[in-house]
Amino acid sequence: MPVNHFKLLPIFSPVLLLASLLLGGCSSTSNNPKDPFEGYNRSMYQFNDTLDRAVLKPVAQGYQTVVPSPARKMVHNFFSNIDDIFVTVNDLLQFKFKQAAHDFTRVWVNSTFGIFGLFNVAHNLEKHNEDFGQTLGHWGVSSGPFIVLPLLGPSSLRDGTGLAVDSYYGVVENIEDIPVRNSLWATNKVDQRAGLLDTEKIIEDTVVDRYSFIRDAYLMRRQSLVYDGDPPRVKYDDDY
Repeated sequence: MPVNHFKLLPIFSPVLLLASLLLGGCSSTSNNPKDPFEGYNRSMYQFNDTLDRAVLKPVAQGYQTVVPSPARKMVHNFFSNIDDIFVTVNDLLQFKFKQAAHDFTRVWVNSTFGIFGLFNVAHNLEKHNEDFGQTLGHWGVSSGPFIVLPLLGPSSLRDGTGLAVDSYYGVVENIEDIPVRNSLWATNKVDQRAGLLDTEKIIEDTVVDRYSFIRDAYLMRRQSLVYDGDPPRVKYDDDY
């Protein structure tokens, strides 16, 4: 029986996280309490960025150039609809029952009338953002140190753990047909990367220290998501 390598992601992610923390401990040069492994993180950020510029970014640019905008929109809607399934699950885990009903309705309407989510028929229903990392934060788990994971990018001890859980139960990752699974997984990554091209250009044109900008933006965004856009009026690096 073929091994589902995507099912190994939940195991691989914690291994990457642990290895990153161990390596980071050998190159700690930061006074920032949320980024104690800054020396390692900067090196890994540079590695990821170099790989991205060589492989993923050109593919995303080609995808954006060749594939018509309506088709790209349907691809994005399809994966967004799958994401809404897990948003609903995490709503329930956080006891946000009203929001869970709202998000389940989005999934049902888009899956039924939107042809498996290709069309965002439920566009009048606000899309929410929830994942297991946020669920852990909702129940009081601190983010822990900021860490840049190989290939996966910015994360934290809490969010890396959440990523492992999200991967284990992922719809695409659990598809048994290998060609279909691989194609969907790759298409999703390209769609996500294409969606960042415009933002990336703004950052490149205006930001001097991209690593610090991305780190701070990531931590503040995650704090905002955990508190549903209304975080405590304290610095993002105090505690959340």
